[in-house]
Amino acid sequence: MARLVVVSNRVPAPNGAAQAGGLAVVLEALVGERGGLWFGWSGSVAADAASRPVSVSSSGAVIHARLDLTPAEHEGYYNGFANGVLWPLFHTMPELMAYERHDAVTYREVNGRFADGLMPLLRADDMLWIHDYHLMALPAQLRTRGVGNLIGFFLHIPFPAAEVMALAPAAARLIKDLLAADLIGFQTAHDMNNFAAAAERLAGAVPLPGDALALRGRVIRLGVFPAEIDPAKFAAIAAASADAPPAHRLLASLGEQKLMLGVDRLDPTKGLLQRLHGVRRLFEQHPEWLRQTTLLQIAALSRQDVTTYRDLKAAVDRVAGSLNADLGDADWQPLRLLAKAGKREVIAGYMRLARIGLVTPLRDGMNLVAKEYVAAQDPENPGVLVLSRFAGAAEQLDAALLVNPHDPDEIAEALHRGLAMGLEERRARWQAMWQALAPTSSIGWGHAFLAALGRCTEAHRPLRAASVGLPLRVRSAAPLPALLGATAPRLDAKHPIHHH
Repeated sequence: MARLVVVSNRVPAPNGAAQAGGLAVVLEALVGERGGLWFGWSGSVAADAASRPVSVSSSGAVIHARLDLTPAEHEGYYNGFANGVLWPLFHTMPELMAYERHDAVTYREVNGRFADGLMPLLRADDMLWIHDYHLMALPAQLRTRGVGNLIGFFLHIPFPAAEVMALAPAAARLIKDLLAADLIGFQTAHDMNNFAAAAERLAGAVPLPGDALALRGRVIRLGVFPAEIDPAKFAAIAAASADAPPAHRLLASLGEQKLMLGVDRLDPTKGLLQRLHGVRRLFEQHPEWLRQTTLLQIAALSRQDVTTYRDLKAAVDRVAGSLNADLGDADWQPLRLLAKAGKREVIAGYMRLARIGLVTPLRDGMNLVAKEYVAAQDPENPGVLVLSRFAGAAEQLDAALLVNPHDPDEIAEALHRGLAMGLEERRARWQAMWQALAPTSSIGWGHAFLAALGRCTEAHRPLRAASVGLPLRVRSAAPLPALLGATAPRLDAKHPIHHH
């Protein structure tokens, strides 16, 4: 079995405290299974970071390799281009995009520094798995340095339509950089199709049968790999936590009220302002719910060094204050707003108590909170999930009450329906969603991607050197159609690969 090398923007410290069930835990387990290397940014920013060597340490079978960033690199690569351009653009919010050419240059330079730091640590048979929008230029950076290993890339956030992607001046080059990988994975078929269209229109890629693209003689496979949770494990955590002191205190404060619950980062993509407007419409249009329900909205602060996020915090505070001032009483408020993260176990207990799980992002790659809410429910008396139809999770959880998050009236109608819904319908909807989640696991998601990457053999990438301008070396005498594997099964959500 090839050694696995995982590359991500951030790498936690060895033996650091990672949240159980989070992506960090999954990646650590996958690297540990094979023995391998996890490479990325340490999270530290220092003026002399560019001259510091990569810090390498071992924890069991896992090697952690971490580099620091300079203040200018952090500002241009992370705040400026990754989160100031790619994050809003990929979530189809181009009005929030703040493009500066020097940020795009810094992004590419930092991706190059990742490649330089990684190169001395690689072995000839390593399998590389690169993660997310921070490192889209890295596949090409590695190829230009002569890396011939299998390279997989997984995008955790949505991919926009081609005409939206084209709004970024660096779009075409970035897509070409990414097409230096052998396998590119997405959360949904919609995202994969958007990327294929953008690669064709902006980068000159040629679509091939079997969810593949050709560019300069190389074949790049595309696949759909929905990120998953461990539903049975999360259900057990929620059941135990619902009987713990934090849940008891929350129940005591509610009395006979039904609980509506939202759990998000404070981010423009999460639709928090629209959600609060929907809650106001619920109480205005259905005053029978006054004093009978309340929304607990956990909105953990995020990226407060970015102006857009600080402005959002101020707007949410203003709308929340108006909602409580206009509709609340001395002994009751329609909204409880917490601008801080909670412990995962505590939130799992809150989820089990909540009659409504309110998950309404304007756009989301997957949204695991929606899956966690379903897993947390008591099967005998489950709550109702109100879910944005623009979250990736909506493809699997279509028994939820799906809403357009831009329409406060539609949110209000779904909340009213969920609060009034009878036990039989709640059980039927929950059972349908549980059946979609039960066969899945977070580690299975990783196994699925790596199995697909392992099938990208030399036959699937016969002219790899062509993509980086090196002399062509045809590695197989077979004609191109035979090399494409046109009859290969689709790597989408219906393929058995997702149930490993």
